[in-house]
Amino acid sequence: MMAWLQQWTTGLMATMALTVITAQDSGLPGVERENLGPADIVKKESHPVLFRQKRGWIWNSLYVEEEKPVVTPLKIGRLKSDKSNPGGVFKIEGEGANDIFIVDNKGDLFVTKSLDREKKNAYHLTAMMSDAYGNRIENPGEFVVQVTDINDNTPVFTQSYNGSIEERSRIGRIVVEVKATDADDPTTANAELRYSLTHGDISGFEIDSITGVISCKINTLDRETREEYVVVVKAQDMRGLASGSTATTSVTIKITDINDNIASFTRTKYDLNVPENHKVDETIGILELVDKDEIQNKEPIFTIQNLNSNIFNIEPNHNKDGNLVLKEALDFEKTNSYSFTVRMKENVQTPADNTNAAITSAQVNINVLDVDEPPIFSEDMYSFNVKEEMHVNNIGFIKARDPDRANKTIQFSIMQPDCPIGINRLTGQLYTLRNLDREDKPTHMFQVKAQEEPSGLESVVKVNINVQDVNDNEPELRADDIYICENDESNTIIGTLTATDKDDQPVAFTFSLASENSNFSIRNYGNGTAALIVKQGPFSLDDPKNYKVDIRVSDGGHPSKSSVSTVSVGICQCDPNRNRTYCKPEARRMGVSVHALTAILLCILTILVIVILFAMRKRYQKDSLANMKNSGEIHEQLVTYDEEGGGEMDTNGYDVSILTSACHDGSLLRHQDHRPHPSLYAMVQKPPHHTQPTACKGDMAAMIEVKKDEADHDRDGFPYDTLHIYGYEGPESLAGSLSSLGSSSTGSNLDYDFLNDWGPRFRTLAELYGVDGPDYYHQY
Repeated sequence: MMAWLQQWTTGLMATMALTVITAQDSGLPGVERENLGPADIVKKESHPVLFRQKRGWIWNSLYVEEEKPVVTPLKIGRLKSDKSNPGGVFKIEGEGANDIFIVDNKGDLFVTKSLDREKKNAYHLTAMMSDAYGNRIENPGEFVVQVTDINDNTPVFTQSYNGSIEERSRIGRIVVEVKATDADDPTTANAELRYSLTHGDISGFEIDSITGVISCKINTLDRETREEYVVVVKAQDMRGLASGSTATTSVTIKITDINDNIASFTRTKYDLNVPENHKVDETIGILELVDKDEIQNKEPIFTIQNLNSNIFNIEPNHNKDGNLVLKEALDFEKTNSYSFTVRMKENVQTPADNTNAAITSAQVNINVLDVDEPPIFSEDMYSFNVKEEMHVNNIGFIKARDPDRANKTIQFSIMQPDCPIGINRLTGQLYTLRNLDREDKPTHMFQVKAQEEPSGLESVVKVNINVQDVNDNEPELRADDIYICENDESNTIIGTLTATDKDDQPVAFTFSLASENSNFSIRNYGNGTAALIVKQGPFSLDDPKNYKVDIRVSDGGHPSKSSVSTVSVGICQCDPNRNRTYCKPEARRMGVSVHALTAILLCILTILVIVILFAMRKRYQKDSLANMKNSGEIHEQLVTYDEEGGGEMDTNGYDVSILTSACHDGSLLRHQDHRPHPSLYAMVQKPPHHTQPTACKGDMAAMIEVKKDEADHDRDGFPYDTLHIYGYEGPESLAGSLSSLGSSSTGSNLDYDFLNDWGPRFRTLAELYGVDGPDYYHQY
């Protein structure tokens, strides 16, 4: 019993691990699935094993033709499993399941819509089978429904095509390749295309029926005859059978140019008139050519026969015609005409079409015209050398001539007015107007004008005067950083002497002492430098003496120039390496230059003159005042005003009606707290007096007496007889009398201080009415 139980357990474990491989039909692949059912097979052998039988879906090939009309669902196949179950229920899932494709309980598969292979060529579905209770009988199995193609698409050219080919190209030369596409199944004849040329001038071209390559089938294409061809290409599917669909496109073929024609002169003879003053390197005429080829293939080569090629040249212009250019100046007096032959050739790629018709040579006749020309100088530019600091009467000659047969007189002149060089107007001889200085200006450049008389024609030439150097400058000593140390012994070198010279000549500077009594000596090195040496040492900083050395420098020129310079030698404390640690300050001598002293003296003299003039003016003014005081007519001279009124009737300058209104309405009240200082006339006793309604009059006897007494005792005061100008006012004045002499000052409540605000013209009137008379009368 125990042995049998052990065998049964081993068989159950083998059953759970067993995999069943689904069967495959001849056309479509099957689907692998596991079918885990119990199997109790016990073999009474030494090694009993439990097996699972192989089961699966059985597929047939499923195809649907595209574009097939479907009125009712169309059966395309059946779903079938090797496990029979009459009550089984079939289901499908996947692309188009239960919409495009449906299945019934028998497993029959139907299509419900018309399909388009170009949109989708296959549908992937999954089949399932279960019993009436929904239990799975068979594992899901995948299958594919293929959509078969029909010829329902025409070929399409996706772009336009243009080609080009050179004229006279060889046979078989490719022009262009055309391509068309077809949306049908490329593995069927529905999409296999064939190409052909149908319309247009196709005699010179052919097309490969499979590749669509258009090529040339003749070698006589000529651009000058025809530049462009248009051919029609047809593409047809079904391998070109008549039942196939077609499409067409037009192809434009351009014939490009090559140099296969020789350029030709338009004339056999060219006659040109050229003035003798025509500029060199400029065109004097054009030799026109005609060429059937395009301009980039127009390549003429010109040659001039005989020796005239030295005078004339032919250069191609932008149109590839020949420009006849003048290489040398013409002279009517020497040669008045030229005649020569111009030949033209062109290297063509093939034998030229117009070899016999082209004109390749032409006769050129040039007639030189006489003109009145300006003078011609013997040289293009003149250059002369002149030594500096010398007056030269004959520097050289400027020569010019009249190129015409008239041989007119020529006069010369220098165009720069400040030029130091002069010229003889008739001979052209140059000379110096003043001595030249090379150090100031080494070269003088100017222009000389040659002018014909009397025509006035002129020419200009440049002249360079190079100033040559002479030894006229003294050498200049350079002695930098010269000092002595306290511990310098005899024959110690304290500095190096060098020199410079403004002259442009080889120099050999030599140095020497200008004074013999010196504690220094000089050693010349022979290379233009020298050493300054101490004769005796040492030295002391406490020594008040300042050391100076007079040194003579000679340049060794011809003539020799020399100069004497004074070199100050400082005294310093130095370290053992003769490096300065402290130097004694040099006593400075204050001095003023002659120019500065002259300027100071002129300033002082100018100040003195100004002071004297002011003193004289003051004295003159004082004397004049004294004379005026002694004069008997002084009162008439002093009665002078900047501005005079127009009298009683003048109301334009001053409106005195304001005073009248102020006097009558009492608006001018005096402020009790404001008591100005009394004026001169306010302090005079004014007796009461009854005034007229129109003007204030009063007795002035007392005041006149007082004023007469003041005039008698004060000789510098003004005479009081000028008081009549404002003392009384006429009866026709709108303001009445402006005098305060006849006014009552008792108990007055009017304030006339506002007159101070009316300006300087009313200042005197403000003083007269400043305070009441009785208030200050007793003080007076």
